[in-house]
Amino acid sequence: MNAAVPWSMAEPGVALREGRRAYDAADWQAAREHLEAARERAPLDADDVARLARASWWLGDVPDAVRCSEDAFRALQATGRDVDAATTALQLSLLWFTRGDLTVGEAWLGRARRILTEVEECRAHGYLLYLETSMAFVDDGEAWADAAVARITALAERFPDPVLRSLSLVVTGMSHLRRGGTAEGFALLDEAMLSVLAGELPGEWAGDVYCTTIHLCHGLADFRRMEDWTAATERWCRQFGSDAIYTGVCRIHRLELLSARGAWADVEEHLDRESTTLRSGSLWIAGGGFYQLGEIRRLRGDVEGARAAYASAREAYIDPQPGEALLALHENDLERAWDGIARALDHADRLNRVRLLRAAVEIALATGRRAEAAAFSSELSASAERYGSAGFSAWAAHARGMLAVADADTAAAVRELRAAVAAYRRERLPHDCAHALAWLGRACERAGEHDSAARERSESDAILERLGAERPIPTRLPAEQAPSLGPLTTREAEVLACIAEGASNREAAQRLFISEKTVGRHLANIYLKLDVVSRTAAAAWWHGARHNARHDARDDARHDARHDGSARR
Repeated sequence: MNAAVPWSMAEPGVALREGRRAYDAADWQAAREHLEAARERAPLDADDVARLARASWWLGDVPDAVRCSEDAFRALQATGRDVDAATTALQLSLLWFTRGDLTVGEAWLGRARRILTEVEECRAHGYLLYLETSMAFVDDGEAWADAAVARITALAERFPDPVLRSLSLVVTGMSHLRRGGTAEGFALLDEAMLSVLAGELPGEWAGDVYCTTIHLCHGLADFRRMEDWTAATERWCRQFGSDAIYTGVCRIHRLELLSARGAWADVEEHLDRESTTLRSGSLWIAGGGFYQLGEIRRLRGDVEGARAAYASAREAYIDPQPGEALLALHENDLERAWDGIARALDHADRLNRVRLLRAAVEIALATGRRAEAAAFSSELSASAERYGSAGFSAWAAHARGMLAVADADTAAAVRELRAAVAAYRRERLPHDCAHALAWLGRACERAGEHDSAARERSESDAILERLGAERPIPTRLPAEQAPSLGPLTTREAEVLACIAEGASNREAAQRLFISEKTVGRHLANIYLKLDVVSRTAAAAWWHGARHNARHDARDDARHDARHDGSARR
């Protein structure tokens, strides 16, 4: 034998045996290398091609996994193994759905459906129903139909199979969750996850169970459960190496958790890299990573970086709301903020509306839409009660507090915002805590408790400084909006207000908790936008804008008083 030729190339039979042995031992890299070597010398049978496909999937090479699975499908059909061919077609459908290509996924689903109409009922019919109903759920966002849940459950009882049993638990759990049965739903999803961690499911189906569970934890703001299952799955993934696709998915979810916990300095670069890497394997998970990246950048004041990350999320079919609307609010583009959040609410189902509602209350208040803010707050409170989510309850208290500040009901505002702050501390959500503290400071100020107001704002600013976030957090109310601020962002207006009062760059930086360099950058942008060349001219513009805003406010007040008097008469 030529010493330069690897033994596995010279002995395809040995390579095949070693590939199968490595596959059984979950040594995916070795399995792939040996099976590829054997295939270069002689065609593999359908089962060995399927092994090669799964090894590629575990290693994160989803395009190769898809190609090999398609080869396995053709080989199975050619040998008359129709049920196995249909099962492979369903796995391909799931892979294409996961990659974000719904058209190709539906085509493979249709191919599996056509094959299964010609065979006796079997477990593959349960897989088919699961994917069909999942696609309907993606289309309309409504809970699984009772008939579909009952049918999958019946098939799972008739055909004992770990995959089908787990899918049955998932759909039943999702049905409970969507209808407000949070404890029952999560109990079923937790049971399905045990099968994942026990290694009882093929990778593609295990991945779907895991992603569904984590997605629902995140959607219901159950960060503790999300953290527990992500940690458990990470421990399980260590056996497969750093390149396994699960490892990449877990990394995204871990980074989302770290973002919520405020570890931004360590997260931003990793989120960008991991989301980009995962695009070809799990597009929606990558999109979620890009959205979280946009949130970090928005909260740190990186407007252009946030906008780019939100665009990447949208390309991955993730609606970047409420982040984009809050970014518009940051830029003082009030109507764009309102249009963005209103449009997102129009297209969201009942559960997905919840994550938009606190931002919707803030934006509605900022744009003078008090009635809409009250309606959103009431809906959020009802959803918190319906779903029994600690996260939703904190958001609801926060929203009620902001609304009470706007209504000058200071006692209610202080009570609700203190409850929100306490909940955010329990859940370890520092930026949410800082946001609620800023509004609490505003409530205390309106109540005349100036020492308390200063203390709450100081704590808010201290949290933001630790996070590396922009500060302070503006608490916008409609009577205090200045439409004449024209092209300036909220931060630019704050800088200009300091300068107009005679502050130096250093003094403005100290007041706003930003660097002198950042003040200088904002001033350069202000001069450009206002077409002025000096601090004096910029300050003059500011004083004129404030005078006009006060004049407009007085006119509005007189108009309202006349209107109220006419109504009483």
